Amino acid sequence: MDKKAYIINIATSLFQKKGYMSVGLNELLSACNISRGAFYHHFPLGKEQLLITCLASLREFIAEDSKRIINNHNTTAEAVQAILKQLINDYTSKGTIVGYTFTSIVSEMGAVSEEVRKACTSLYEELETIISKKLEQDGKEREAAKQHALFIVSTIEGGIILTLTKKTVQPLEIIAHQLKRILE
Repeated sequence: MDKKAYIINIATSLFQKKGYMSVGLNELLSACNISRGAFYHHFPLGKEQLLITCLASLREFIAEDSKRIINNHNTTAEAVQAILKQLINDYTSKGTIVGYTFTSIVSEMGAVSEEVRKACTSLYEELETIISKKLEQDGKEREAAKQHALFIVSTIEGGIILTLTKKTVQPLEIIAHQLKRILE
């Protein structure tokens, strides 16, 4: 792994665990074991440029993983259950949900730029598109599929926040049960 990819991986993890605003540049430099000059060599526009790069990396990972899960199931209902099961298993085994969400980063949207907001929007829209296409394959009309996809993404993201806040998988389990009923 090259140095820039290493910085992105470390920063993504820190941003997800602590939030973008809570991670200072000195903490990033220390965690990555790099100098300020090395950091600015890779990210000349600073921490916000790093955040945008981290979001793009997360978008790619989450979109590819979502496509893989969705394509391995016959229906959207089955695929959504698999996604929720994965999130529940991640929380149960690790005590947190990292790598599959950027909710902790997005929760600070008021403190970041329009460019960062657009990067976050891009991921949510991609997830909605992936789910919407699967819903259309299930026989839903295009506009209804889009609305259902927005509902599903919003519900899962809310479930992640509640799971992390309450320190229990119960919100995700309830969401899994309710979405199963709605989608079947």
